[in-house]
Amino acid sequence: MLLSKGFEIEMYTGTPQGEIVGMSDKIVASLDGFVIEPDSRNVEYTTAPLCCYDRLLCALVRPRIRLRQYLAGLGNYTLIPGSTLSLGRSDRFYRSDPQNPYHDFIEQTYGTKVVTASVHINVGISDPELLIQACRLIRVEAPLYLALSASSPFLDGQATGYHSTRWGIFPKTPTHVPLFESHSHFIKWTHEQLAAGTMKNVRHLWSSVRPNGNRRPYDLNRLELRICDLIVDPIALLSVAAFLEARLTQLLNQPSLDPLLSSSLSPSELVALSDANEMAAAKFSLDAQLRHWQDGRTISARDWIEEIYQEVFPIAKERGFSCFLSPLKKILRQGNTAQQWLQLHSLGIETRQIIVQGIQSIAEEEKDLEDKLCQIVGA
Repeated sequence: MLLSKGFEIEMYTGTPQGEIVGMSDKIVASLDGFVIEPDSRNVEYTTAPLCCYDRLLCALVRPRIRLRQYLAGLGNYTLIPGSTLSLGRSDRFYRSDPQNPYHDFIEQTYGTKVVTASVHINVGISDPELLIQACRLIRVEAPLYLALSASSPFLDGQATGYHSTRWGIFPKTPTHVPLFESHSHFIKWTHEQLAAGTMKNVRHLWSSVRPNGNRRPYDLNRLELRICDLIVDPIALLSVAAFLEARLTQLLNQPSLDPLLSSSLSPSELVALSDANEMAAAKFSLDAQLRHWQDGRTISARDWIEEIYQEVFPIAKERGFSCFLSPLKKILRQGNTAQQWLQLHSLGIETRQIIVQGIQSIAEEEKDLEDKLCQIVGA
């Protein structure tokens, strides 16, 4: 039995020349399945929780086809890759809903540091204690998912020195999030944050991974991995999701993978290690030198991912989704989006030209997937 999986996809809208233009209020008013973010320049769509990877692929592609058609009807507009305002205008907020008091708070507190595009991967785990355990493991391995997904090396037309500028500048909130020991610990901690004002509401937990559900912090049913930059290639995104599912399946079958059970480090040391690894992955992605949560040894992100891949591939094969996991090897060989863009940049290609090329590539990939796969799978 496969775990259920769903995605929250944030994307920028704009011109084929890479200028980001805010249209989320128009999109949400006209298309079902899309929601606004505080800034109007990106828009979010969510896929239903599905177990089957073929159906997930269609669920990723079809809304974007509809969105492209709608944008074409508004004028010469398109979807823009990357997780930051790559070509400019990070100096001001463009509000999607000026009357929303929570958006007031976000704009005044964080500014455009939160005007980013990303993908959140949700995986269904109904038992709250198993879910909290899963969050512990993925918390200490979240930097690996950032390393695979990094796609924001530019901001305002310049290379920033980060592979994921988004995660490098994003205001993780609260600043200190422990490894939760149990569901009751998570409930107690959440109430403490709300009382102290470090969280404005139960949604205001902006960490790399969090337990989620219909009535947080009580009714929980899924792990939400929030650290990933936007992965515009649906095949690559599904490979990262398959990597996550296979690792979680391994944990469910092998509870000793829990960091609280099999690490030589204390819980507070694990938190510090994970936070430092996140920043290293934001800076260097697959080339980052990280510290392993089991014993603190140094290992590159690429080698660590390769080690886990070898462990979990038999699990994916046994459950019939190894063909969706295997494209992960292509990311390890060719580099993530940020590394590919920075390689072009090092050859003297201008940032705008790199983004324009990316815009054209994803449009062609989506059309090809729609034609070849979705018609076969059906509605």
